[in-house]
Amino acid sequence: MRTMMASMKAALFVLLHWALQYAVCRDVTLPAGTLYRVAGFPLSLPCAVTGYDGPRTQDFEWFLYRDDAAGRQMGIVSTRDKGFPYAPFQPRVKNGEVRVERDSGDKVRLVIQRLRAEDQGTYECYTPSTDNTYQGNYSGKVPVKVIPDTLQVSYSRSLTGQPVPEGAKLTLTCSGSIHSEQLTHLSITFGKRNIGESTEAGGEVSTVREIISIDKLLGVVPGHLYKKRYDDGEITLEKRNGEAGLGVYVMKMRAVQPDDTGSYFCEASQWILDPDRSWQKIAQRTLDIGNLTVQQLAESLRITSSPRGEVTLQVGSPLILTCEVLGLPSEVNSGLLVQWMKRGSVSSDVAGSGGVEVEVARMSPDGVVSWGDDLSRASGGSMEKVAGGRYSLKLFSAQPLDSGVYRCVVSVYAGRTHPDPSTPATLTQRSEGVTVNLKSKDVLVAAVAQLPRGPLLKRGSTITLICNATVTTTGPAQAQVQWLRWPIPERVIKKERSPASDVTLPDAPVEETPTLVAALMYNGVAEIYVNGSDVSVDRLSIGSYRLRVHTATMEDQGMYACHAQAWSQDPHGGWYNTGAKAESNAVTVYLYARAADLLLIPLVVGVSSALFVGIVIISTVTCCFMKRLARQRVPK
Repeated sequence: MRTMMASMKAALFVLLHWALQYAVCRDVTLPAGTLYRVAGFPLSLPCAVTGYDGPRTQDFEWFLYRDDAAGRQMGIVSTRDKGFPYAPFQPRVKNGEVRVERDSGDKVRLVIQRLRAEDQGTYECYTPSTDNTYQGNYSGKVPVKVIPDTLQVSYSRSLTGQPVPEGAKLTLTCSGSIHSEQLTHLSITFGKRNIGESTEAGGEVSTVREIISIDKLLGVVPGHLYKKRYDDGEITLEKRNGEAGLGVYVMKMRAVQPDDTGSYFCEASQWILDPDRSWQKIAQRTLDIGNLTVQQLAESLRITSSPRGEVTLQVGSPLILTCEVLGLPSEVNSGLLVQWMKRGSVSSDVAGSGGVEVEVARMSPDGVVSWGDDLSRASGGSMEKVAGGRYSLKLFSAQPLDSGVYRCVVSVYAGRTHPDPSTPATLTQRSEGVTVNLKSKDVLVAAVAQLPRGPLLKRGSTITLICNATVTTTGPAQAQVQWLRWPIPERVIKKERSPASDVTLPDAPVEETPTLVAALMYNGVAEIYVNGSDVSVDRLSIGSYRLRVHTATMEDQGMYACHAQAWSQDPHGGWYNTGAKAESNAVTVYLYARAADLLLIPLVVGVSSALFVGIVIISTVTCCFMKRLARQRVPK
């Protein structure tokens, strides 16, 4: 038994030693064949060696067994022997057309720059031995078939290099075909070259960009820098069937941009699927289509507005402003967003000298008109396209608040008549400002608030306040009155509660946010703004306005003032705010306690006093009684 076990161990050791030697033996690998390559185009054959002994940098020798040479061996090129090539390959190796390129110490590739028909045959990659023992395979072979060049490519129209306006359409057509007995595929790529700045050596740097392709599997692939434009539908590529099996490829750009300037080309490539299931490009041709120069819109676009400079109108007169867009290329259909903007108003000392610029009106590329913050002006004005590139803004009855500096702002969507809301404008320009001044009548406004004499105001009383507001001007005018309330400062309340103190009330409210109580509009409409009180406002006579707070509560006391604004009537019968206003003095309203409330005080005081006296008497009597009782119990 022991002898048998020893024999098995010895056999297993030999087997493992043999397997280990086999696993690390030399192995030379080439691509699986047969390979088909096109005459006149490069051949690249990779060769790698593994499982070898010796230095990491291995030598390689290439041989060819031509199909027409009865299997005779021909030396092509060697990494260790410059005299290795046979006579047919010597000049080609010397000029670099045939060479060995090393990827690493044990990986190289045989490169034949321009394959010839006589290069067809079986290629062998041989690695001279550096091993301690001779084992494994030292060479590998792969058959290569050289097929004729049938790749054709052409274009229908070349670019002349004449300037093309920004936003214009661009259509490029390229045709390609292959006629091969083998199953090969065709891909088409449109691209351009950008000529950059000169280098220090005096040359120019050319940057090649792939725009869009139809790949070998008939899929449309946009270039990295053109993907967004492709996704937005700005760039398309389609294949059409031409005559005699010719494929026609049409690339379209909806609207060229300044960055599209460059030299355009069409590239056709022939592909084949090798036995290892990898796609290889076996032929390629590039055809220059011509140069494209894009003229930027900013060089020609100009926005003007009229009337120019400054215009002065009477209040109530119509205001007409015109915006004209000049320099748009006639051959480009562009969408326009036209806006009228205004800065400044009658509240400024000088029209347009300050304030935030606001939008008055706009017309979208689809012709839809919308108005800015003041939506009510939609019924008092219009915005129209009166001619190609001419837009008008009309205010039927201009008011003082319409004064300011107006500008026309135009956003151009070059080549896009109906842009999406998210599409950025190609260019936005502003016109010079038009200063609009409106002459209004001289208006003076005065306001005085008073509290009529009467009994002291108590909780539950009616507070009555009078505002005398006068408007001095020519023509019809009305006052619009607002009543506001501020809280009474604590120091005023304390002084008011002391009858002996000399109370001096302030003429103006303290610096706190007021509460808008009520208003009587210029047209007689009353507006009540407080919810917790019963409030009414009315006009007693011309210039006299009354505020009444019924059943007043402690929350209704405070410092009251009235603000008056002057409204005038224009020649068309419309009312407008003149901007003239006045603020009245402050009137302090303090509510005293009612008589019923005062009667509660002695009652409360009397009850409290009686309880206090009773407690004192009971405590005293109880204390004395307890002491006397204690003395009686003391033993004698």
